[in-house]
Amino acid sequence: MSKENNTPIEKLFGSKTRAKLLQLFFENPGKSFYVREMTRVIDEQINSVRRELLNLESIGIIKNETFDNKVYYSANNKHPFCRPLIDIFTKKIDSTREKDIKESTWDDYIRPVKNYLKALVVTNRLPGQDGIDLLIIGNDKTKKLTRWAEVIEKRQGKPINYVIMSQDDFTYRKSVHDRFLDDVFEMEITEIIDPEKIIKG
Repeated sequence: MSKENNTPIEKLFGSKTRAKLLQLFFENPGKSFYVREMTRVIDEQINSVRRELLNLESIGIIKNETFDNKVYYSANNKHPFCRPLIDIFTKKIDSTREKDIKESTWDDYIRPVKNYLKALVVTNRLPGQDGIDLLIIGNDKTKKLTRWAEVIEKRQGKPINYVIMSQDDFTYRKSVHDRFLDDVFEMEITEIIDPEKIIKG
């Protein structure tokens, strides 16, 4: 393949596919992607994508997690080169970037369980404080939400307290002003995902 039309970024990183993958990961450092999704987004062949994923993972720039029989890849935010790569590939290099990343994280996290999750409440529980980190409302008959919560705990890199309840259970508890729910909503809440207005309805 001719190198004449390669962009400066592609020349710097030695591969068009590698450069596209790095841009995908480090423009979206809070998101994860599975292989076929990546091939569509960056418009490259699957064999080329798989090869470059192995290269990037071997040096620790990216990481992977398996959920529901799919392998998801994401930027390794703990790698020392993470911040410089974000600076290279992110168009918005300003003081609002951390806020943008934080706001996008939970929308990305819930993608694997969006068919099971009805609503989510994320609190800002301080270490040693009573209460929970996540209130998960949805169908957990197959334990997909339980396994998902364990994946989130791994991503956060610390133990998390979570409670999973069905929509019917939540609705009943809300109607009788259940003390547990009252305590949750008295905590500092950092995120509410409630597309069907179960919580606010």
